[in-house]
Amino acid sequence: MVRAFKFARIGVAAGLVVAGVTVITGSARAAQSCGGTGSVTTVNGALADGAKYEIQCPSGAWNGTLFLYSHGYVVPGGSNPAQDVGDPVTGGWMLGHGFALAGSSYATTGWAIEQALPDQISTLNVFASTYGAPSRTVAWGHSLGGIITAGLIQDYPNRFNAALPMCGVLSGGVATWNTALDAEFAFKQLLAPSVQVVNISNGGANLAAAEAAGAKAQQTPQGRARLALVAALGDTPGWFTPTSPEPAANDYVAQEANQYEWGSQVTFPFAFDFRSELEGRAGGNPSWNTGVDYFADLARSVDLREVVALYHAAGLSLFSDLLKLSKAPRVSADPSAVKYLENNIAFNGDISIPVLTMHTTGDGLVVPENEQAYQSVVDRAGNGSLLRQVYVNRAGHCAFTPAETITAVQTLLDRLSSGSWHVPSPAQMNSAAADLGPGYNLFVVGGNVVATPPQFIRYRPAPYLRVFFLGGTHQPPRPPSRDASRR
Repeated sequence: MVRAFKFARIGVAAGLVVAGVTVITGSARAAQSCGGTGSVTTVNGALADGAKYEIQCPSGAWNGTLFLYSHGYVVPGGSNPAQDVGDPVTGGWMLGHGFALAGSSYATTGWAIEQALPDQISTLNVFASTYGAPSRTVAWGHSLGGIITAGLIQDYPNRFNAALPMCGVLSGGVATWNTALDAEFAFKQLLAPSVQVVNISNGGANLAAAEAAGAKAQQTPQGRARLALVAALGDTPGWFTPTSPEPAANDYVAQEANQYEWGSQVTFPFAFDFRSELEGRAGGNPSWNTGVDYFADLARSVDLREVVALYHAAGLSLFSDLLKLSKAPRVSADPSAVKYLENNIAFNGDISIPVLTMHTTGDGLVVPENEQAYQSVVDRAGNGSLLRQVYVNRAGHCAFTPAETITAVQTLLDRLSSGSWHVPSPAQMNSAAADLGPGYNLFVVGGNVVATPPQFIRYRPAPYLRVFFLGGTHQPPRPPSRDASRR
């Protein structure tokens, strides 16, 4: 959920707040046209609630389509500029092909969905009042921006023509934070009794305690086995570095080492620190594990064999540890906090426009099982014909190349133009992405730009382990196959 790209922009327009939005003043307002000026134009301003927005128009003629970008999670209190595209290379291609771009910063950081949804709509209103209404508007975004994108088309269906949620938190807020609680709960019971899993009083200190306990556990076979169990309750993949090969299916030692990297470098701050920011918003704890059967959840996890093997090698009883989890006092949620998180946001499957989602198979922050959850609610609502999902075979969160993103954009635009889905095979998508050239088939690792070939793959995610239907108590079973993708 962390924003993956940060980069500078130029071009600031003076403005004034009118009727809740910033508009370009005086003669500048009267002269506005989107595109056709011979250079890319950038307009920055602020909304009434303090959120910043950015709008970019192409140097040539605007083709009438606007892409509204929703950015990812920003660490509470972190720098929060407006952003209208996920990366500058993709942005350059979009502008070079006549598209307009827009996006806001949202008025707050953290789990800012409550502010993001109206701020993004206000940004659309700014665009319309400045340049006129687009002929087509596409919502897109990464990570937390993926859940915001899906939220926008659910809450404001008449404002959009299509959507592209990428690496999105598509199980919804309630299920996502419940899944995090499952891992936190197992970590506390088996490795770190002193950490707080809800109602966190001091996030920084709590995170430091969790990191210390995790580092200590990683030093022993017994600790590594228990860390693998923690990871399995969220289906964390055993693959961390985007440009690395995936560990072999039976290389459980390497898989656990990668899962530890996900925890220590990425997910621990959300579980043991940033949760407190959400609790402050919600007015209490929105997560629970009452009634959860951890024996059953592990049995359905894609990491089951790894856990069994590591427990056996460590001489530990997996049954005893699972029994300890079963007998430990459970966590109950504050009903009003749950309601807040349902509103910000959970999904009912009520989509009315074409939606294409994209996810990496080795995402350990927003696991690809989120896609199964979203597909299930959309199918349950009878709207499955509007949804298609594509996957990239790579580790990392939102670890797409510009070429892969552009290829997904082209697939969605074809659906808009033709009125029917023509999703190419993974091989055809890889060919189309490769044809964009080396300037788009690249990835940044450790500050270095690395040539990276496209990796679309046919794939079906395993079942999401927690309840994700609104008001639901169960999920339809699906075998945890890793080798088939829906078309």
